[in-house]
Amino acid sequence: MKLLKNREIRVFLAFAAGAGLIAALVCLAFDWRCAIVCAALALARIGLYIADACRRYRAMRGLAESIDELLAGAENIDLGNYSEGEVSILTNEVTKLTVRLREQASELKKDKQMLADSIADISHQIRTPLTAMNLIAASLRDPTADEGKRREALSELTRQLGRVDWLVSALLKLARLDADAVHFEPAETPLSALAEAALAPLAISMELKNQNVISNISGSAFCDPSWTAEALTNIIKNCSEHMGEGKLFIDAAENPLYSEICIRDTGSGIAKEDLPHLFERFYRGKNSGGSGVGIGLALCRMIVGKQNGTVKAENAKEGGAKFTVRLYKGAV
Repeated sequence: MKLLKNREIRVFLAFAAGAGLIAALVCLAFDWRCAIVCAALALARIGLYIADACRRYRAMRGLAESIDELLAGAENIDLGNYSEGEVSILTNEVTKLTVRLREQASELKKDKQMLADSIADISHQIRTPLTAMNLIAASLRDPTADEGKRREALSELTRQLGRVDWLVSALLKLARLDADAVHFEPAETPLSALAEAALAPLAISMELKNQNVISNISGSAFCDPSWTAEALTNIIKNCSEHMGEGKLFIDAAENPLYSEICIRDTGSGIAKEDLPHLFERFYRGKNSGGSGVGIGLALCRMIVGKQNGTVKAENAKEGGAKFTVRLYKGAV
């Protein structure tokens, strides 16, 4: 009998049989009928215990079979057909574990799909400038090309190399942020210093485009200066690429709850259908042209979010796009 393989059941049966035998012998010294009743009660107790043990073993066997089916990939297994008791407690815990494992499996599936999509997007983004550079290299090998065309080709080659360099750098930063491998070093930083650091890489290109910056900045923010400046640079770069000639307004201030930086341009604004997806990775709006790759604003949102902040995009009442970055001083 399989029940007897369980040490606890063997011990109980031995104890119950021994106790019943001792009680029957004691009763026999007084009255043989009392001894028979005592022995019958002991046997009944043993029988009830065996019946209950068999019931629990059947329930455990059913539970084990259900778990095996779950491990085999079954989706619709009912683990709720058990009455109160220790088996029911175990079943509830297994149900919780099953739900959590299903959630993790679903999350892993989404992560794998996102990784596959990201690899495809990265491959496409890098292939485009590489194809352009191959064509430029082929034109430079042409011995009949005049000096003017060679200079134009070299200039375009330099631009494409810069684009690849920026793209690879941005992708590495995204990967580090995804893996939580970035160690932020927050410090009390003047908002004017953040704006200045964010504008520095774009100063020449904005001057060539006849874009003027008008700022009204006060206060400070508790953040990582270099990473926050990187996030602001991506916003300013996005505005600069889409506004043409015009003005860029930077308003920044501090209050007891947060430090806020508003960046507004005088361009045509953001298309309504693009607003919900503007910070999605590799998303390109209908007015993005051929220069955007859909990484800068996604990187900006990740940097700000990792520092207990938020970033919002909208169309300003005065016209143009408006980005609002808030760096909170406490948990939100």
